[in-house]
Amino acid sequence: MANRIGQPRRKRAVGRTERITGTMDSVHVVGGGLAGSEAAWQLATRQVPVVLHEMRPTRTTEAHLTSGLAELVCSNSFRSDDAAGNAVGLLHAEMRRAGSLILQCADAHQVPAGGALAVDRDGFSQAVTAALEAHPLVEIRRGEVAGLPPAEWDKVILATGPLTSPALAAAIQERTGEDALAFFDAIAPIVHFDSIDMDRAWFQSRYDKPGPGGTGADYINCALSEAEYHAFVAGLLAGEKAPVREFEAKTPYFDGCLPIEVMAERGVETPRFGPMKPVGLTNPHAPDIKPYAVVQLRQDNKLGTLYNMVGFQTKLKHGEQVRLFRTIPGLEGAEFARLGGLHRNTYLNAPRLLDGTLRLKADSRLRFAGQITGCEGYVESAAVGLLAGRFAAAERLGEALSLPPVTTAHGALLAHITGGHVEAEGEGPRSFQPMNINFGLFPPLAEAPRGEGGKRLRGAEKTLAKKKALSARALADMDAWLDMPVKAA
Repeated sequence: MANRIGQPRRKRAVGRTERITGTMDSVHVVGGGLAGSEAAWQLATRQVPVVLHEMRPTRTTEAHLTSGLAELVCSNSFRSDDAAGNAVGLLHAEMRRAGSLILQCADAHQVPAGGALAVDRDGFSQAVTAALEAHPLVEIRRGEVAGLPPAEWDKVILATGPLTSPALAAAIQERTGEDALAFFDAIAPIVHFDSIDMDRAWFQSRYDKPGPGGTGADYINCALSEAEYHAFVAGLLAGEKAPVREFEAKTPYFDGCLPIEVMAERGVETPRFGPMKPVGLTNPHAPDIKPYAVVQLRQDNKLGTLYNMVGFQTKLKHGEQVRLFRTIPGLEGAEFARLGGLHRNTYLNAPRLLDGTLRLKADSRLRFAGQITGCEGYVESAAVGLLAGRFAAAERLGEALSLPPVTTAHGALLAHITGGHVEAEGEGPRSFQPMNINFGLFPPLAEAPRGEGGKRLRGAEKTLAKKKALSARALADMDAWLDMPVKAA
């Protein structure tokens, strides 16, 4: 077994591990983000030596600020932790059962966030880094892997993420013979808590819903009147944007992470039905006045000194951000620890290029993991890294490869990546787009759930019962897959 998180490196006893790894070649994992870190952990805990390559700090990116492994460059939230009624929460639960390093460290460094699992980003990254540095079967090498890995690396996991270095991206494109797809991802601003006017803002989660480590009052809310909202949207539309480089000009946005000003461009009311929706909230400073729109801020570090503006990723110029965001009631004196930014993300046309175990069809020694495969989101990236690590370990140990059932969150996500949107009969090829885990990816239930006495359910009650049934089926099938006896290949 791997040593526990945070424990110092210990000398290994001579025994099964020595016999297995003594003459075993390492699996090389390129990229020390969420997916690469998880893949390396899954390999090492299965007694397979691994070399983890991370180019930072030798070469940095436009979005990263540190050299830590698994650095979170956008939000600090892993989204919903509700395993019974939310597909992301279900994925959390499955990962915990599979011994995920990312979920262990997230749980150990959570901060209040209503029904979500949010983390102290620095503490989380430091924990992941420490765990991998301490593991006796993990070697971390700093420096860029420019171009395809050398031929002597017979097993490689490429987990370079949405910010894959240009040299490696070009080499992948040359090997596959197909252009990689790309989309924009924008970063939300972070505000110092002590600069927020709490005489105008207030603490409350929507519908007072508590979450892991939370109280039901985990977000800071800033209410806008109808006039204030329309003035704010007008400012978004008129604000000067950061210049877009020529090669980025035709890159589409991913709908799950739209800049706030792009939402406004799609319709004046669009932000009010997205991150600025006023539902489930009552302003204690004016309880008789229903807010027309609300800006929410979520705790960003364990100390509670930093809060990020939820859903406010943006490509506005920094000066415009400061000016406009200080028109929000409660943020008139806001001091920003970080302003929003913009970077270009890259991912593969995975259904065409990868096999069912994430290997490149054109070069089976190369396996991909994380956002570069076309999944979207922190948790999804780590989950695909978990699968890639398990698949690579089974190959190295001469075991038969076993795919997670498509009824599980892991299996549903893998099926989307490796088999979704390739062809539609009579329609030809369809485009492949990044996807968050959601219940729409799961096979339907054999029978619709019913209420007491076989009562037929309708509306919201039916939807909730369906989600609970899908989750229960997934966890049972995940347990069975994890307990499956190991077979020789």
